[in-house]
Amino acid sequence: MVIILIGPMGCGKTTIGQLLADRLGWELFDADDYHTKANKHKMSQGIPLNDEDRRPWLESLREIIDEHLGSGNDMLLACSALKESYRQILGIDQKRIFSVFLKGSKQVLESHINSRSHEYMSKELLQSQLDTLEEPKTGLVVDISGTPNEAVKVIVDRLVG
Repeated sequence: MVIILIGPMGCGKTTIGQLLADRLGWELFDADDYHTKANKHKMSQGIPLNDEDRRPWLESLREIIDEHLGSGNDMLLACSALKESYRQILGIDQKRIFSVFLKGSKQVLESHINSRSHEYMSKELLQSQLDTLEEPKTGLVVDISGTPNEAVKVIVDRLVG
């Protein structure tokens, strides 16, 4: 099985993903690690990525997903997947590839962003990500106003239940 943690910057994809990976014994992939240098440079300048920028990145992530599904290895992927079309490229079907939308208010997201540093994600990108976000109509929605451990508990309870 593949679980993709989705949501805008600051929602805790990597933090919750690492806690969940530790709990499940699964491998975690952070989609940020697979951006091209050009994409990273663009974002570091506060310039939002467009669909054309994101497509090769999403396709490379899909290859990783397909490799894991083909070998029968479970994995977690922390990936913004802001639009439905991006989630389709990733193959989210809620069966073999399950999505967890980490949902929080702009204030909560800003609070998280202001308490961390990121290699290239400019804080100014949050609004463009919120403008781009198409909230998923399927999958699990987890409120991130609590602690990361509380979010992990909700996810694990859903997987086991």
